[in-house]
Amino acid sequence: MNSYSGTNYDRWSYEQAAKGGTLADTPINKLQHKFWVAKQKVSRKLGKEEDEHIVASDSQLDAKLELYKSIESTTCRLQFLMEQYQDRIYFLAGEENALGRFLKEEGKKDKTRAGKMMIAAGKTMSYTGQQRLAIRVPLVRLYQEVETFRLRAIKDMKQTVETMEKVRNEYRGALMWMKNVSTELDPDTFRQLEKFRKVQIHVKDSKKRFDKLAVDCLQKIDLLAASRCNMFSHALIMYQNTLVSFWDKTAKTMNHVNNGFKGYQHYEFSVIKDLATPAQEWIY
Repeated sequence: MNSYSGTNYDRWSYEQAAKGGTLADTPINKLQHKFWVAKQKVSRKLGKEEDEHIVASDSQLDAKLELYKSIESTTCRLQFLMEQYQDRIYFLAGEENALGRFLKEEGKKDKTRAGKMMIAAGKTMSYTGQQRLAIRVPLVRLYQEVETFRLRAIKDMKQTVETMEKVRNEYRGALMWMKNVSTELDPDTFRQLEKFRKVQIHVKDSKKRFDKLAVDCLQKIDLLAASRCNMFSHALIMYQNTLVSFWDKTAKTMNHVNNGFKGYQHYEFSVIKDLATPAQEWIY
């Protein structure tokens, strides 16, 4: 092995590592590599500054990761709001139906034209409450689409990101290890040079795996964003059409009731300003 030197040695050592050789896989090397990887994880957790050039090289990936985090958080938030929205629709439809029944019952007790108006308004409110429940149908469909998107697409993306982050920590830990070894490197000392080359193998192997996963993340996040837009463009059409149909039906019903009672004389209320004359002051 001593006959190998320079670039020939680098090529040979890297080929041995790629073939599963033991040059860079000795227990000591593994332990040292794990130490620097753990140190890298701790540094990131504590928010310590990293090499600006390394951070800048991952700027495109980090920007895409921010997009992924936004997609994940807004999707979960949307699902929560849709649950609340459906509850509000149920509550509002129930209140409209209850108000409609009340107006119809009280209208039957009043034999004047006002009673007829109360009955008509009550029927309109009950009809509105029934029609409002139809909005829930496209909402359930949209909720299912969002849930499937979250449980499958986002979950798969999360696993890819976690794997990438693990490999990125290994890669940056290997870089920290190589930087530490290079500060003590003496080109005239064969053992130190051999140790440096072993560390280089770890760096090259980690970088190769990290680059592959980084490309996977970039492509998957773009696909994730496009898939979400495509999902909304299809699922929201049904909701929009149902909502427009609901307002058309209820508006026509209310206009019909309004036109049927045109010219009706409204009640004239008399406001009593004083209920009694002011009490006279006692004269002693």
